[in-house]
Amino acid sequence: MLPVVTLAIVGVAGTARYVRGAMLEALRQPFVRAARAKGLGETRVLLGHALRNALVPVVTLFGLQLPALFSGVVFVEAIFAWPGMGRVTVQAVLARDYPVVMASTAVFAALVVLGNLLADLLASFADPRPGRSG
Repeated sequence: MLPVVTLAIVGVAGTARYVRGAMLEALRQPFVRAARAKGLGETRVLLGHALRNALVPVVTLFGLQLPALFSGVVFVEAIFAWPGMGRVTVQAVLARDYPVVMASTAVFAALVVLGNLLADLLASFADPRPGRSG
């Protein structure tokens, strides 16, 4: 439980603050005032209009946090002696096993690229503007 909490808690505060800022910015937009003027309920305005528009930058933020998560795995697995890619990478660095270091670096880089691609695709689907979703 402790290694998972260690990995998760690193980005929670920053992400929560970012979501709060994105929601406050979305709530100031004219379309939210228009939705309230039409008589929609506050829950519908918050979830259907403000949150949906605030999710686009948050999804992008998650894609950008993936490299930090992967680098954090290396340290957490080494400290907690968990078997995994991070621990193998640390052992390979200490043993100067260059092919393993290069392979693990390539795998981490591919995961970062795939994470950013996934974040871009999800952001395009989450974008509520007409003609922007896939």
